[in-house]
Amino acid sequence: MFKVAVIKGDGIGPEIIDETLKVLDVVKEKYNHKFEYKFVLAGGCAIDEYGIPLPEETIEICKNSDAVLLGAVGGPKWDNPNGKVRPEQALLGLRGALGLYCNLRPALLYAPLRNASPLKDEIIGDGIDFCVVRELTGGIYFGERGRSEENGEQVAYDTEKYSVSEVRRIAKNAFEIARKRNKKVTSVDKANVLESSRLWRTVVEEVAKDYSDVTLDHLYIDNAAMQIVKNPRQFDVLVTSNIFGDILSDEASMVTGSIGMLPSASIGEGNIGMYEPAHGSAPDIAGKGIANPLATILSAAMMLRYSFNLDKEAKDIEDAVSKVLEDGYRTGDIMSNGMKLVGTKEMGDLVVSAMRK
Repeated sequence: MFKVAVIKGDGIGPEIIDETLKVLDVVKEKYNHKFEYKFVLAGGCAIDEYGIPLPEETIEICKNSDAVLLGAVGGPKWDNPNGKVRPEQALLGLRGALGLYCNLRPALLYAPLRNASPLKDEIIGDGIDFCVVRELTGGIYFGERGRSEENGEQVAYDTEKYSVSEVRRIAKNAFEIARKRNKKVTSVDKANVLESSRLWRTVVEEVAKDYSDVTLDHLYIDNAAMQIVKNPRQFDVLVTSNIFGDILSDEASMVTGSIGMLPSASIGEGNIGMYEPAHGSAPDIAGKGIANPLATILSAAMMLRYSFNLDKEAKDIEDAVSKVLEDGYRTGDIMSNGMKLVGTKEMGDLVVSAMRK
């Protein structure tokens, strides 16, 4: 019995979560597992219902679950940079409450989607497959911030701050993941300018001493952003801070063809994790039945692997997604000439059918 807190969220969230639950139902049938779902609110829908983005009830249910499956949060209805209550606060609050300090964002270009990548064939080569490991609960997003008056005008500040322990634990995660992949870690910082980055680099190098089988190199953030476009095949695991990881993981999603294809996992010290697609709530297409559910379905596969230790079941889902793509089925965001256009529900049904064969 696995307890899953399900947050459908805003925009296309409910649609893509519904298709994902259909896929998980097949896992239950094939492998005789039991999933107990508890549906809770977070984000804009929670603001509408409770006046806050993250109700205490949601936090408690998530804490008492084995994993959290999230659709998406946010939308123009709640967009107010100066507002004290914003949907995105739910994500930060959940990461903090659940101790989820590590975000895993695979950047995998599926062979059938090669033409969807904006990169040239000679750059793609034999494929793109790397993972961005992003620190989630420290850095500038959680540092001291405020506004004040200086020389008669208003100024604002945000503080980038990391401790040795925060850097060490995320670095260890990166090296452990690299051991299961191609045994290379690239640490991304701005050590030529920032003191926090100099500490980051020192600690990563110390951790590397315990992983003599893994190669370590360093890149400044500006060069790393360039290299992802210029030569993404050089990368295996990239580990970096909260704000740099926020930027690089979105860039990585586009070089692999579509942000609608990429899952993500946020994990901590224990088995509990939060699993969500890399894309946003896409309010412009919400309710139209055309959203791509594959990133969410693949996020559920990550949930099976990282929180439930069900590797075989996770691979079953991933293989089914690959089969559907190989058969030429596409949602609008990944559509190309000669392929068969399907909607959200149809794509979910195709994955279900592939798993049952």
